[in-house]
Amino acid sequence: MDIVGFLKSQFICHLLICYIFIVSGLIINFIQLFTLILWPINKQLFRRINCRLAYCISSQMVMLLEWWSGTYCTLYTDPESYHKYGKENAIVILNHNFEIDFLCGWNFCERFGVLGSSKVLAKKELSYMPIIGWMWYFLEIVFCKRKWEEDRKTVMQKLLNLRDYPENFWFLIHCEGTRFTEQKHQISMQVAEAKGLPKLKYHLLPRTKGFAVTVQCLRNVVSAVYDSTLNFRNNENPTLLGVLNGKKYHADLRIPLEEVPEDEQECSNWLHKLYQEKDAFQEEYYRTGTYPAVPIVPPRRPWTLLNWLFWALLLLYPLFKLLINMINSGSSLTLASFAFVIVMASVGVRWMIGVTEINKGSTYGNNDNKQKQK
Repeated sequence: MDIVGFLKSQFICHLLICYIFIVSGLIINFIQLFTLILWPINKQLFRRINCRLAYCISSQMVMLLEWWSGTYCTLYTDPESYHKYGKENAIVILNHNFEIDFLCGWNFCERFGVLGSSKVLAKKELSYMPIIGWMWYFLEIVFCKRKWEEDRKTVMQKLLNLRDYPENFWFLIHCEGTRFTEQKHQISMQVAEAKGLPKLKYHLLPRTKGFAVTVQCLRNVVSAVYDSTLNFRNNENPTLLGVLNGKKYHADLRIPLEEVPEDEQECSNWLHKLYQEKDAFQEEYYRTGTYPAVPIVPPRRPWTLLNWLFWALLLLYPLFKLLINMINSGSSLTLASFAFVIVMASVGVRWMIGVTEINKGSTYGNNDNKQKQK
């Protein structure tokens, strides 16, 4: 193993990276709190400022993927549509199979300049998560409890609030509602059989109500729906812990919004048909190792790295100075306290990474009332 590769595998390096992310994230969350005074005075200024502050957090995660791990992302798409990416509002349908699929989605948001303003339909529990969850609150992310009777009114109101958003944004949505596992897939296909729907081999049955409402509320705001399918070559199953290894991202297909029906039932049928097409693309990918479209590698931008270097220079100096002073003090209690902080930080880092792990994901989709799945 080369020296750089050896250093990347060392826990102390990971701990320092996480220290920068956690401390800078909490600082930014604190600044975001003060921006609330702008909301009643100038809502659009509040939004623009929070887009930039959110970028300072999320771009650090993208930096890990692009610069630290060296992940190589290839986009399969229509060259005629490529120039529109990032220049129009869009709904982006994502599959939900991998532990870092959210990170790959952020990667493409970054490369097309909409990372700071990107939106997502996320479960309510994430809003309580420090740094990212709190950041999302100030970005007006749409949170839901995944109980449609309770969610419908709240979700519609939050979506309607985005109609005058001053920045171009991508609204990312996992229509399957939860990450793919074999157990969830078996249950989902039982529902498909009960409803007379074609079975899917590589996806869960899509939940259509959230998508239909999203299209309904944002129809005159977004210009297109992008259907993207993420895969990794050589059947690799990446994790956040394994992001140090180079991986490849493949996304395909762009669909004009005008093709999505306005009627809720027709929109539901359209989405089911789309997922059948996604399954066919997945089958083709597993068979040939590629997608039937033109491969394009969007250029990597330097801003994620420069943002991280700024925070690293700002935060590492006082940390090392404190550490040297503690060692020079010779106090056993001080050193023991420092060791305790390191241990707790390690536990905290592992907990945050654990949130992304498939085997520790939500049970949503495992114990559904099968008659209620949409």
